[in-house]
Amino acid sequence: MGMKALFRDGVPPHGGRRLVVMHEPVGPARGVVVGVAGFAEEMNKGRRTAALGARALAREGFLVVQLDLAGCGDSSGDLASVSWSSWVDDVLDTARWAASLADADLPLTLWGIRAGCLVVTQALALLERPANLLLWQPQPNGKLVLHQFLRLKMAGQLQQGSAKGVTDGLLAELAAGRAVEVAGYQLGPGVAHGLSAAQLAAPKAGAATRVLWLEVSSQTPPELLPASLNIVQRWSSNGTDVRASVVNGPLFWQTLDIEEAPELVQRTAEQMRALRETAALA
Repeated sequence: MGMKALFRDGVPPHGGRRLVVMHEPVGPARGVVVGVAGFAEEMNKGRRTAALGARALAREGFLVVQLDLAGCGDSSGDLASVSWSSWVDDVLDTARWAASLADADLPLTLWGIRAGCLVVTQALALLERPANLLLWQPQPNGKLVLHQFLRLKMAGQLQQGSAKGVTDGLLAELAAGRAVEVAGYQLGPGVAHGLSAAQLAAPKAGAATRVLWLEVSSQTPPELLPASLNIVQRWSSNGTDVRASVVNGPLFWQTLDIEEAPELVQRTAEQMRALRETAALA
């Protein structure tokens, strides 16, 4: 099993370079997985567990490509100038490229973490072929993600006794087309507006072969979040094949120190193995 990092040209008109980290499968490729990380600092906090997940999937025979979206990580651009649509284009372009590296008949899976789930589900709706979805702790409402992020600024202002109206002020700046600084990130209106409008939509008929929905919980026994359970039930009732599960583990995307979620990685490998075996029998 090998790992290599490389830069690819970004999709016009956005351009620039995109970093992809590729984990080659052990043995013959049995499928292709394209991964998208969480938003802002959640990306940094979650890199360790995401890397462990990618290695586990490679051991199961999957070619795994992890993508830094435009303005994120080591890809070119910054959050002040990129757009939500450029992120969706990044996923589409990377998925097509990654699929071209393997047998065209192999199953493709789009893997999102937290807000990355919002990006991959939108990309799936535009993809020319069916794909599976692997969703880690999906955030169903982009507007809530944006407001939670902006509140980081309010938390900093609280220490200075001037937090009143901070979030409203930031939203006004974004609405006026100006970038805002939050927790060391320069967030521009192109990402903010797209994120605010994003909803975790059920795959269109025929678009997703299967949805694997996985969460971590500190409860004993672990339980899906109520909002997640509602979405899973609604999607299932509409005919989407959703396999939801929850394991014990830390909220690795927000912990103070870098945490690992080994049970999440193990369950993901097990479910993807089952998906691969089911596809082989079809």
